Amino acid sequence: MRATRFFISTLKEAPADAEIVSHKLMMRAGMIKRLGAGIYNYMPMGLRVIRKVEKIVREEMDRAGAIEMLMPVVQPAELWQETGRWNKMGPELMRVKDRHGRDYAIQPTSEEVITDVVRSELKSYRQLPVNFYHIQTKFRDERRPRFGLMRGREFTMKDAYSFDRDLDGLKKSYQNMYDAYTRIFNRFGLQFRAVAADNGAIGGTGSHEFHVIADTGEDALVYCPTSDYAANMEAAEAVALLAERQAASAALTKTSTPSKSKCEDVAALLGIPLEKTVKSIVLTVEIEEKEQIKKQVWLLLLRGDHELNEIKASKIPGLANYRFATEDEIVEHFGTKPGYLGPINTKLPVKIVADRTVAMMGDFVCGANEEDFHFTGANWGRDVAEPTVADLRNVVAGDPSPDGKGVLAIQRGIEVGHVFQLGTSYSEAMKATYLDENGKPQILQMGCYGIGITRILGAAIEQNFDDKGIIWPTSIAPFEVVICPMGMEKSPAVKEQAEKLYAELSAAGVDVLLDDRDLRPGAMFADWELIGVPHRVVIGDRGLKEGNLEYKGRRDAEASNVAMADMFNFLQAKLKS
Repeated sequence: MRATRFFISTLKEAPADAEIVSHKLMMRAGMIKRLGAGIYNYMPMGLRVIRKVEKIVREEMDRAGAIEMLMPVVQPAELWQETGRWNKMGPELMRVKDRHGRDYAIQPTSEEVITDVVRSELKSYRQLPVNFYHIQTKFRDERRPRFGLMRGREFTMKDAYSFDRDLDGLKKSYQNMYDAYTRIFNRFGLQFRAVAADNGAIGGTGSHEFHVIADTGEDALVYCPTSDYAANMEAAEAVALLAERQAASAALTKTSTPSKSKCEDVAALLGIPLEKTVKSIVLTVEIEEKEQIKKQVWLLLLRGDHELNEIKASKIPGLANYRFATEDEIVEHFGTKPGYLGPINTKLPVKIVADRTVAMMGDFVCGANEEDFHFTGANWGRDVAEPTVADLRNVVAGDPSPDGKGVLAIQRGIEVGHVFQLGTSYSEAMKATYLDENGKPQILQMGCYGIGITRILGAAIEQNFDDKGIIWPTSIAPFEVVICPMGMEKSPAVKEQAEKLYAELSAAGVDVLLDDRDLRPGAMFADWELIGVPHRVVIGDRGLKEGNLEYKGRRDAEASNVAMADMFNFLQAKLKS
């Protein structure tokens, strides 16, 4: 490719609405152009990166035995109604009507469509296992689209869906995809981590997220540096920080704590560690019985320095559809406003759940259910009935690893891939079955595997940039090598050498660009540092007289001279390293 035959559109300054590094740099590098809120044109430079990402994904999916197909962007509502997601999905699902008034969805994902395909096409156990994938445009009507391609409304995603006879088959397909994803992200040249995750709205049991490691990442990743344990914050298990129940040594005492409603303030007033306090979180579950709505109030208890994990709370039997209680509900059940709540002497019965660590505490401090008062010296069994015990909290750095092999650390990451064991959640709802060896119908076991193709670009930049611009890994860079001739049109020698090297690299299959624009060296170099091409060769009269060309890797602090005759082999070695 020659620069004069390509489209290069760089900016000195990023638009005012660009918030994070990747968004700013992609806009400045001319890779994307905003069309509307969360909707972008992929310009030629950015599209080259996308196509390289897609190529790697296709190669590894094909290698793993998956079969490519293509499903529509617009999907009939009837399929979504079969699974109940038409209403459950909420406003993120963009619903449209055709000229006949029929309802459709602009696809955010394709579980329903692929299940419909499979239930009509697969009949026998002999056709299993099978894995279909596609790379397709998705649309999710984000409430607040931001961060460029990181959280846009329209994006490109690779979906894959496996179908198996039984759970053992599903586990094999799942592992196959997990291994394929590991190869994919290694080929991208990105630092990543696979972590155990919650399935969320998609349903099913068992999943892993693949995160690109970046300080700017939205997600907290929990891992043990001395073992293989890794999970996202939602799924990370928090073990009890006390090995056994602390013995009671103090009397239960109602203690004045005027205007001290926060655990931190109570601890400071009493001169005790924050770890001796217990915080109260009140939830309400509404249950329909005989056409009447009944309310059940729950009290969740965490140590004063810990935070509630809402995903974990939702998995407690009876709390799947909880909401936070209103102040009126709190006053009705506890007799006081929030800030002074506790498990002892509630006004009305409530269901009490204590975090694992709280369940082991003794002589703890909690609200007295009276404004401006707390109990000190509270103990389980003696002062209040033994609670239901559950893992309720977010882990913190330094907690023991659940596998017993060290302590936990936390780093930030950007989710770019997710693999799910869906099981029968979709196949059962849509009656997708096959005939087994005995001719009896059986429900298909299903897996789901996604990669955010366009999101990879933003994540890669968040991990690889400096004050000059993007630093692309070679495998997904828009160009692998850029040749920058100095005064090409004025120097026959420079032009000859530039054309020669360009022809050699092109013939060898190297993705090379010859910058034949009539630009000052500073402007030319600035463009390619901003765009992030990994390898740059500068050809000038001075170097040619000495028999040298100048090479500079995008991460190199200084340029180096390479003998003209050696440059081709030198670059080949660099590209392979």
